Amino acid sequence: MTSRWNLGIVCRFPVEDKRLDDPFADIRPYRDEEVATVLARLLDDREFLDTMAGFRLGRLAALAPALLRPLVRRALAREVRGVADVSAMQAVIKRYMDRMIEDTTGGFSVSGLEGLDPVRPYLYMSNHRDIAMDPAFINYALHRASHETVRIAIGDNLLTKPWVSDLMRLNKSFIVKRSVSGPRELLAASKNLANYVQHSLLQERVPVWIAQREGRAKDGVDRTEPVVIKMLSMSRDKSTQDFDAHIQGLGIVPVAISYELDPCDGLKANELYQRASQGGYQKGAQEDVASIGRGIAGNKGRVHVSFGTPVGAGLATADAVAAEIDRQVISGYCLHPTNIYAYKMLNPDAPALPDTLTAEPGDCSREQFEQRIAAMPAPHQPYALAIYANAVVSKLALRAGAPAPC
Repeated sequence: MTSRWNLGIVCRFPVEDKRLDDPFADIRPYRDEEVATVLARLLDDREFLDTMAGFRLGRLAALAPALLRPLVRRALAREVRGVADVSAMQAVIKRYMDRMIEDTTGGFSVSGLEGLDPVRPYLYMSNHRDIAMDPAFINYALHRASHETVRIAIGDNLLTKPWVSDLMRLNKSFIVKRSVSGPRELLAASKNLANYVQHSLLQERVPVWIAQREGRAKDGVDRTEPVVIKMLSMSRDKSTQDFDAHIQGLGIVPVAISYELDPCDGLKANELYQRASQGGYQKGAQEDVASIGRGIAGNKGRVHVSFGTPVGAGLATADAVAAEIDRQVISGYCLHPTNIYAYKMLNPDAPALPDTLTAEPGDCSREQFEQRIAAMPAPHQPYALAIYANAVVSKLALRAGAPAPC
């Protein structure tokens, strides 16, 4: 197992977590009895308070942070007053989600969820376009339909500050270690992660979300990395269970999430251009944090989440499972007019698209979309268009029985 999926982090967690009977203490979400302690710690964290002040007040927060800190602390303390468990914490987060959807989307819709058992804990595996919003929208859809919300896999590369780790683990996130060095450590971290996912699903009966690949699909090509499936299979008891039965037992449900507009399209296009022209790209120290902020606050247009069906029998290899997830994600992906605009702009001489390849109504006109792309540096524009157009390319390839673009 040579995947970069398993990397490490120094996280703060209560001393009592370090018990021998808790093999997942350093990666699991916080439990109900830990919530009050962690919230108190966050409310005493200067950096956390300053960051929250920045979110609410912008540049004004930098003028007098020491004066604003007590005010921010009191405001946050009011919001979490009475929060004593994870469910209550998620109710607070839901209020933020309601506001965010109202302010930054042109509408939110869901399909396919009615075909899933609301009491079965599934392993939801989705395409990955936005660091924070992909699992957030999936969770929101589940909550609205009275399904239990998921535990969220998050790479430790995003948890650059102790308070970030605390905040994410309060919201049912568990840590994928991505900085482990050495083959033994890598193997141990991979197996522990796989065991935790299985433990959550089968013993604790709590659903899980994990992305189909490491890192976002910055080019708009949604492809499952077989190494993710191989990691999940490490929890299998090879003496009693074959690969196919193990995968079925996990209840993998492919999910496709689509955004009419990608708030990070310019950032992604720049990275893709740099990689193509310079042979590589050096990510900034806080670049992922900036992408999270832009993804949350930026205009997303219409957003749709499409739930597939549990991956079935007869898939004997990781590659076969990945191919089935790809098929469902591409099939279920809801095209927006922006996808069609971009495809036609990149392929002006291509044959007309099939009538059955339709897009949901959108908020962004072609003129507005063209202006959005034109505002980017000219060398970046083809990459930005591909971010949107590749969803159409993937659907055409699936219809033709050809491999999706790589």
